[in-house]
Amino acid sequence: QVQLVESGGGLVQAGGSLRLSCAASKRTFSGYATGWFRQGPGKENEFVAGIGWSGGYTIYADSVKDRFTISRDHAKNTVYQQMNSLKPEDTALYYCAAEITDQVRTTSFEYDYWGQGTQVTVSS
Repeated sequence: QVQLVESGGGLVQAGGSLRLSCAASKRTFSGYATGWFRQGPGKENEFVAGIGWSGGYTIYADSVKDRFTISRDHAKNTVYQQMNSLKPEDTALYYCAAEITDQVRTTSFEYDYWGQGTQVTVSS
């Protein structure tokens, strides 16, 4: 099993940036595809971005494409999500999730391991 801990959330003005981190407890994150999801007030959990275990493949929701960038550092067992040009509608609790697979998953039920989440609030 792997435990995931998110960090980096906070309050930011519209147009600002934040970088979220997802640190894995396991000695190696190798073999795990990782995704970021979010759940805004009164909204369903939605896929935001995903990255393959090697880091060579990424996929984004249309709503964040060209604004968010997902990456991973194997040496640090950490996946990052750089979020630029933030909008009030990006306000949500952001979760990272991981699954042992060679394919990036975009639906929450396909992930077995989840962090506790980090809150992102974007003010207008």
